Amino acid sequence: MKVILRNIFKWFLYILIIPLTYILISLVLSLITINRVDGVKNADKTIFLSTNGVHLEIIMPKKDIAGSVLSGIRYDHNDNYLSFGWGDENFYINTPTWGDLTFNNAFKAIFLKSPTLVHVTRYRRKKSDWIAIKVNDSELQKLNHYVFKTFVLNDDGTKIILKNKGYTANDDFYKAKGNYSCFKTCNSWVNTGFKESGLTSCLWTPFDFGLLNKYK
Repeated sequence: MKVILRNIFKWFLYILIIPLTYILISLVLSLITINRVDGVKNADKTIFLSTNGVHLEIIMPKKDIAGSVLSGIRYDHNDNYLSFGWGDENFYINTPTWGDLTFNNAFKAIFLKSPTLVHVTRYRRKKSDWIAIKVNDSELQKLNHYVFKTFVLNDDGTKIILKNKGYTANDDFYKAKGNYSCFKTCNSWVNTGFKESGLTSCLWTPFDFGLLNKYK
């Protein structure tokens, strides 16, 4: 009996050490800063970061969004800002609020290879809880290109919208490239976009606070 209990305890420790190691490595890599390439030189444009407490999104003024990104996206003349997020398709569609979160959906998103979506939300006014970040033209162009290349395109070059799947009248989902996992999360997607654009970023982070702390 003692041998059985000892083995159970040993396997419990093995199971426990995996998430603890993941969290520890994530925190360390989130603290390591990739410095901005161009500093703030000629940074006369503004983008924003937003979070729902877990999930980061990139927000850009519509006037500063490249035509390639805007093409095929639903918006009207009253919309002044568009936010872009990336994540697991099943999780996005079946978890509109955190109250809808289930173990099954969370497990599939983290551990199973699954398709992803770009979440686009339209705003008429800037919100007070957005974090403003000054960028220059080069950084803005690179960020636009990063967002654009995330979309899956039809053979004719158009984006693929999921009709009637948005949470409200002001947002939509589009087919995206890549697969979600605990190593490539919604927040690491935003962080990679900042890194590729030459903006201050984390070495790697799966959490929203990793990047947010660089700009607070």
